Order: sequence, then structure tokens, then C-alpha cells
Amino acid sequence: MFNANVGNVDRGLRAVIGVGLIATPLLSQNLIEPGTATIVSIIAGAILLTTSTMKFCPIYKIFGLKTCNDT
Repeated sequence: MFNANVGNVDRGLRAVIGVGLIATPLLSQNLIEPGTATIVSIIAGAILLTTSTMKFCPIYKIFGLKTCNDT
């Protein structure tokens, strides 16, 4: 479907940062009255986790970047 353009180190960093961005508002109890920062943090974290799982980043595709070592 998509050609992988995200390498293993990049995927690991995206996963860790994504989980952190999602967990921070959840652990700080900001979901009772969510603000813009809470919503942006959760959305950004979800995007990072998705691109990590799919091994594909559309932004990398647009700029012709690739961090993986495939053929």
C-alpha cells in the first residue's frame, strides 16, 4: 500500500513521544476541562503513534525524506 519511509530508530522515537503526548494530559487530570493544549497533545500523539505503526510518514513523502534502509 505505502512504501515504508520511517526507519526503526525513528519509529521508536515516534512511539515514545506519541505515548508521552497522549499520557501527559491523561495523567494530569486535564480531561475534566480540556483546553486547546490537551486536545493538540492527544492528536499529535495519535498521529505519531499511527505513523510509527504504519512505517509511513506523509510529510516525509512530500519532502522526499527516508530514514529506513530498505532496497
